[in-house]
Amino acid sequence: MKKHTSIPLVVTAVVLAGCASIVSKSEYPVAITSNPIGADFVVKRSNGIPVASGVTPATITLSASEGYFKPARYTVEFRRKGVVQSVPLTAKIDGWYFGNILFGGIIVGMLIVDPATGAMWALKDTVVATFQQTADAAPAQRVLRIADINSLPMKYRGQLVALN
Repeated sequence: MKKHTSIPLVVTAVVLAGCASIVSKSEYPVAITSNPIGADFVVKRSNGIPVASGVTPATITLSASEGYFKPARYTVEFRRKGVVQSVPLTAKIDGWYFGNILFGGIIVGMLIVDPATGAMWALKDTVVATFQQTADAAPAQRVLRIADINSLPMKYRGQLVALN
């Protein structure tokens, strides 16, 4: 009787096994940041529908799959002081997906479970936009210059303060 109950368990384990599904995940935390920080951002799917928004720095969770055998494709649109930057974010194949070859899950894992769960794909953990510092945003540089009173123009000599 014990042999008969263990056979369905083994069959179930083989059917549900997908290497990337076991070891990896189908949703990833993604850090959205900018240099300098404080940029507004909107994350859009490939069809243009927004899925997240906020102000940098922030961490959001995104799905790595758009469907069966389809990697997720996003565009992160940053906006800072009227300047707009778009950065693409596309899921890549997860290395654990090929673990199905090593562990005997070629048909079930590679063709059914991992593509269906989206675990065959992985996303980068960070998206960054870099904005140029504008003159008004850059801190003013203060320079100390030592000058002889005779080298100063007459209009500045009246502004001098004696240090005792």
